Amino acid sequence: MRGLRSLLAILLALLAPALAWAEQPVEQTAEQLRFFETKVRPVLAEHCLACHGPKKQWSNFRVDSRASLLAGGDFGEAVVPGNPAESRLIEAVRQSGDELSMPPEGKLTDRQIADLETWIRQGAHFPAEATAKSPFRDPGHWAFQPAGDPPLPEVNNGAWVVSPLDRFLLARLEAEGLAPAPPADKRTLLRRATFDLTGLPPTPAEVADFLSDERPNAFALVVDRLLESPAYGERWGRHWLDVARYADSNGLDENIAHGNAWRYRDYVVAAFNRDKPFRQFVQEQLAGDLLPYDGDAQRGEQLIATGFLSIGPKVLAEVDETKMEMDIIDEQLDTVGRAFLGLTLGCARCHDHKFDPIDAADYYALAGVFKSTQTMDSFTKIAKWHENPLPDAAATARLETHQKLVAVKKEQIQKLVEQASAAVKEKAKEGEKSPEKLEPLYPPETTAQLKTAREELVALEKAAPEIPSAMGVTERAIVDLPIHVRGSHLKLGDVATRRVPVVFTSLEAPQFSTSHSGRLELARWITDEKHPLTYRVFVNRVWRWHFGKGLVRTTDNFGMLGEAPTHPELLDWLAARFVESGASLKSLHRLIMLSSTYRQSSLPAGEAAQHDPENRLWGRFEVRRLEAEAVRDALLAVGGTLDREQGGSLLQVKNREFFFDHTSKDKTEYTSNRRSIYLPIVRNNVYDVFGLLDYPDAAVSTSDRPTTTIAPQALLMLNSELVARASGSLAERVLAAAADDAERIGQLYALAYSREPTADELGAGQRFLRQAEQLLTTTEPDMAERSGLAWQAYCQSILAANEFIYVR
Repeated sequence: MRGLRSLLAILLALLAPALAWAEQPVEQTAEQLRFFETKVRPVLAEHCLACHGPKKQWSNFRVDSRASLLAGGDFGEAVVPGNPAESRLIEAVRQSGDELSMPPEGKLTDRQIADLETWIRQGAHFPAEATAKSPFRDPGHWAFQPAGDPPLPEVNNGAWVVSPLDRFLLARLEAEGLAPAPPADKRTLLRRATFDLTGLPPTPAEVADFLSDERPNAFALVVDRLLESPAYGERWGRHWLDVARYADSNGLDENIAHGNAWRYRDYVVAAFNRDKPFRQFVQEQLAGDLLPYDGDAQRGEQLIATGFLSIGPKVLAEVDETKMEMDIIDEQLDTVGRAFLGLTLGCARCHDHKFDPIDAADYYALAGVFKSTQTMDSFTKIAKWHENPLPDAAATARLETHQKLVAVKKEQIQKLVEQASAAVKEKAKEGEKSPEKLEPLYPPETTAQLKTAREELVALEKAAPEIPSAMGVTERAIVDLPIHVRGSHLKLGDVATRRVPVVFTSLEAPQFSTSHSGRLELARWITDEKHPLTYRVFVNRVWRWHFGKGLVRTTDNFGMLGEAPTHPELLDWLAARFVESGASLKSLHRLIMLSSTYRQSSLPAGEAAQHDPENRLWGRFEVRRLEAEAVRDALLAVGGTLDREQGGSLLQVKNREFFFDHTSKDKTEYTSNRRSIYLPIVRNNVYDVFGLLDYPDAAVSTSDRPTTTIAPQALLMLNSELVARASGSLAERVLAAAADDAERIGQLYALAYSREPTADELGAGQRFLRQAEQLLTTTEPDMAERSGLAWQAYCQSILAANEFIYVR
């Protein structure tokens, strides 16, 4: 018995992790829940529940809960979380064996099988129905209530307050018995602000100027200078491109080039540099083709802006064209919800939203707006997205001239044929026999002339100048959509007349026109100054992009699954100031960056770190790693090789051509010294440097990039060609800057870290260089070459240090 008990104890210990999967609640992100609700639950409901649900359980197997899936049935456990290859469910739907082959009516599509595999790989998250129904879908949720303009709170340490926003943070700190961190030193503050607004390090001259400027408004002048830099639009435009899920390729099944997507990217950069009012920025992206305009330039800009609705990924080879169209509409609607409202509207495609007060009728009422919008010119494989011709008088004139040349060439050919044919017919009359085919009887010299003329026509037609065009949308026949039961266009319910979700009771609902899609009405409703979500969502993102975390940490989800704001009054106050400024982002930057809150040190005061380890009270500045683009651009900048040319395309393939695909060889390369925002973004082959440094999924709207710390990132800084080239350029730069090693090391630290080296660092650097040169004597006889290689190695060690890629 003792041995049996021991064996049972061992078995229980071995089974404990598996049992824990089923019994313990599994943490589920909003994105994982959305994936389940939009990709997995509809498949299970459509193909599995009839035989494996609450009414029937063939093979003693159910699919209506996570516990049932993990328990399995007569064939064993169906799902192994994290391991699709070991999951019997995947074996069954692949129909690769004789024993298991489901569903019986026919095999699932490759996309559905891939979605099930992804779901299992992510941990097989499965929200419980009972949990989903009771505490959620609350129209009284804070985010749906009108934003107020709260009064400024009283504080004890009034001397610390520089900006009114400081009061909101200081009041909370004082209530907890805490003090804010001391101010950051001037070097740290300048480096922080310069990377923050431009994505580039400050130059040694800029550091020297700021250190010597003793005026009270010295930092305000720095902020103004940075906001006027062309680099500002490149840095903050890149933030918005994350939200807009920008890419230069389609991805998914047919990875063909978005050859004109760069126009949208350049539009975004220019909009940020010009401080285009946010409400205008939003309206142009949703309905630029419907807005009034003053001249061709503005018209073209507004047409380009609608690329926001077009650049999402699409399954271009979907055989069910109606499903393809509804999938595209779903992607547009979900992106609009996330980007502007911070809501996961796409979760209501198959059923009422499980968590937020958005039902299927709301979803299909909005979907009707995009059904009435032309995004695609053709749904036939390979489907073709719409592009708007851009007004360009010069290009139009070139095309007209070319068309005249083509017409002249065709007329020449026609006259030559007519003359030669007439001559052949004349000879035929004399012989009293009319040939059926005349051209074979032309004289050799005439045949040669025709051949040359026709070849010239073909070449001329191929050389036709193109009218510039941009990915975008336009209007089409106006329709109201019926509700699609379980998201299927094959099962239709009541018609949902176009409207906005009914939960937004604080705003007057727009009346959608019967002659237009409703995009303009929707855009104006979203940008209404009293909208409870739009301005809260955007100022929260701006806060996150400045501080590393939002006041609402779930920056893309203000719904029931999102976090509540740490400082709700501050969030509303900032939104009110943003609207009051005319929705000027640059004004919002100044408001935030000139505060004591922004200028704090990253070293906490007193017991703040122990009391508030996650810094939810904002009692210190967050130490932050640079994003992928800023790391690459900083490497090029300190090496003196950064190309500051703006705009245009670096794609090596033509519009709509395949690249990085099994059917073609991709010529895309990343050796250009242009800023990272101009490098091609290929959805299924992201540049490896970006991929290692947490570049987001370009198929999904996001404003909160993760920051991971993994070994390959360190290896990237030690072994990559990018860092090697930057180190070599930096070594050449410091060697040319001074003749003395101590001065060179000082220049190196000024370029890389915006500071002077300490005495210890200076000594360590000199020792490193001496030792490196000694090690190289056996392989490199030339003294100058040894010195250059030693300096390159030393520069790389400086660039590979955390101080280079972190801002504090």
